[in-house]
Amino acid sequence: MTGGLPQSVLFCCDHNAVRSPMAEGIMKKFYGTQTYVQSVGVYNDLEIDGFSIAVCAEMGVELHRHRSRSFDEMEEFGDDLSSFDLIIALSPASQHRALELTRVFHLEVEYWPIIDPTGLGETREAKLHAYRQSRDQIIAQLTGKWGTARG
Repeated sequence: MTGGLPQSVLFCCDHNAVRSPMAEGIMKKFYGTQTYVQSVGVYNDLEIDGFSIAVCAEMGVELHRHRSRSFDEMEEFGDDLSSFDLIIALSPASQHRALELTRVFHLEVEYWPIIDPTGLGETREAKLHAYRQSRDQIIAQLTGKWGTARG
């Protein structure tokens, strides 16, 4: 079942280096400027993952300029979680952190169980396959929730 697009969405995962940047980039490509979209991690200790960049480039989503940031950095820079209509957590740790940070707000937090591809595959091709699976899970969740791409 599809619903109307929210005005703003925040995707979150563990490091803001793989799943949440992919979700942010894909949502921007699919739905354009109809929704304000950002991403964040529980931690900011990794740069954007090269395999994420590669599998998103396959579909015309550019991620190489993405700079990882954490919930704490977001707060330091004055971004207010309460300004988002929806937070979508892509990992259990990010769901826990989002729920902890939003307990004083009337804010919806959803959990989408997207596989973490970082430890999967021995060869380059096997790793790319794992990252494509994560990317495709994100696409399925987006289109299941908000319908086919509009942009």
